[in-house]
Amino acid sequence: MATIDGVLQRIDDNLDKSLERLFDLLRIKSISTDPAYKDECRKAADWLAEELTGLGIPAKSRATTGHPMVVGHAPHDKVGGGPHVLFYGHYDVQPVDPVALWATDPFEPRIVVRDDGSKMIVARGACDDKGQLMTFVEAARAWIAETGGLPIQVSLLIEGEEESGSPSLDRFLEDNKQELSHDFAMICDTNMWNSNTPAITTMLRGMVSEEIVITAADKDLHSGLFGGAARNPIRVLARIIADLHDDDGRIMVPDFYDGVIEMPDEVTALWDRLGFDADAFLGGVNLSEPAGETGRTALEQIWTRPTCDVNGITGGYTGDGFKTVIPSKASAKISFRLVGAQNPVAIRDNFRAFVRARLPADCTVEFTGFGCNPALQLPIDSAPVRKGKAALAAEWGRDVAMIGIGGSIPIAGDFKSVLGMDSLMIGFGLDDDQIHSPNEKYDLQSFHKGIRSWARVLNELAQ
Repeated sequence: MATIDGVLQRIDDNLDKSLERLFDLLRIKSISTDPAYKDECRKAADWLAEELTGLGIPAKSRATTGHPMVVGHAPHDKVGGGPHVLFYGHYDVQPVDPVALWATDPFEPRIVVRDDGSKMIVARGACDDKGQLMTFVEAARAWIAETGGLPIQVSLLIEGEEESGSPSLDRFLEDNKQELSHDFAMICDTNMWNSNTPAITTMLRGMVSEEIVITAADKDLHSGLFGGAARNPIRVLARIIADLHDDDGRIMVPDFYDGVIEMPDEVTALWDRLGFDADAFLGGVNLSEPAGETGRTALEQIWTRPTCDVNGITGGYTGDGFKTVIPSKASAKISFRLVGAQNPVAIRDNFRAFVRARLPADCTVEFTGFGCNPALQLPIDSAPVRKGKAALAAEWGRDVAMIGIGGSIPIAGDFKSVLGMDSLMIGFGLDDDQIHSPNEKYDLQSFHKGIRSWARVLNELAQ
């Protein structure tokens, strides 16, 4: 107990320094999906490799076909018994558009004090995932500074393409399977149940992401000269999108629900005890009622039911003012969240057939895939989960919520399928952190107690 007390005290005493380091990382514009920020992504990888090496975990920024991966290994002679774990995080971030909606520069982090005196870190990547991954890095720093090493054997893999579909990840895992395969992985890219209740995530939805581009005429046309006679691809696209759902919110792609399972009564009873407030959940974003499948609760809709969402539409003139044009092309980005044993490849193929079947004469379609990952359900009674629950309960002073999340973390599936490892998924994000949106934030309490929580998890795993 004396050792962990010393580590926790060191974390508290050095919180300002931890924030300075986080702010340095947040200032790096590591937007992985935009080629214009390639050098910034490399800068972030180099920064992390140097930071890990400096605190006592030798690490390198390693080249891939895309953005670099950062890999580090704590020295073996400085660790005791217990498992060998692989910690995963990502340094890349989402684009900041629309930048006009940010209150300040998204890459100039700041502390905002709320009316109740609580504080939050505001910047792109503050929560997803730089703030989250730095909770673990700072916990490791405190352990090494206090004791000379980590209490268990730890390796780290920090990715730079998570926000752009991880195109280099599978090959990197395959090529480095022996180096990266350990007892289990730890992932810090998830949420708490609420601001004072920690959570361990055991269920993730999978995802299929597609862009479709429909082309009609070989050039944009004047709507006065061609209107009525010429096919408008925006109209074609709108009809296809409208056909994706019926009036009860069910998705109409053939065989879409194959593999969807109903949750056991004992699991739903456990969730009922969490006291989820759908009105508050939706009210927080100025909505009033669940819009998914009729007859399903909001919690079912975001945890256990599949979805189809249009994430973006483009076509024609979208600038200021007005231009009377019939566009040559119209496009949409559409994603499916998957559950249970749904087959992502079959859903992708059936969706493409669904679109082609609705194309009229003079129209063609092109498809681009951006991800095809199955859903994942992890054991809830494993030794790592039990130890994680004990550590989190000690830090937060309350029982840990065992939850599913509506999002997708494909790396957890890759760890299972490629490296043969289950994952312990602990994160300190909140539903209102506005990840992927303007004014992304991370509560200072999440950052501070997140560091303390990881320190306790390492200690518990060593017992």
